[in-house]
Amino acid sequence: VQLQASGGGSVQAGGSLRLSCAASTRTFSSYHMGWFRQAPGKEREFVAAISWSGGATYYADSVKGRFTVSRDNARNTVYLQMNSLKPEDTAVYYCAAEWRPVYDRRWPPADFGSWGQGTQVTVSS
Repeated sequence: VQLQASGGGSVQAGGSLRLSCAASTRTFSSYHMGWFRQAPGKEREFVAAISWSGGATYYADSVKGRFTVSRDNARNTVYLQMNSLKPEDTAVYYCAAEWRPVYDRRWPPADFGSWGQGTQVTVSS
C-alpha cells in the first residue's frame, strides 16, 4: 500500500497541527495504522496506532492526552491531531500500515510493512 502524509508545518509551543495520511488501497479498512516520528540524531519512535476498525487506539506516554489518532475508512485516511505541542515534538512524522496483527505493544517500526514519505513538524519555543 502506498501512503502519503501531509499537514506538517511550523508552530509555536502550545499550538496545534493535524496530520493526514492518505492510503492508495481498496482494502484500507483491513490495515492497522501507525504514526511514528524521528528527530535528528535519534531513532524512529512510536507515537500512536489505531486498529483497522478504529475501535482501539494506542499512544506513546509522551503524547498521551495531547495527541489523538483517528481514521476515516471511507476516505482511506488516517489522522493525527496534535495539540499542546512542545519543542520536543519536533521531528519528521511518518505514517505506517500493516495488515497483520501487531502483538508487540512497544510498536516496533519493523512490525509495519508500508511507510509514507514523512512530513516535517517543527515546534518553536
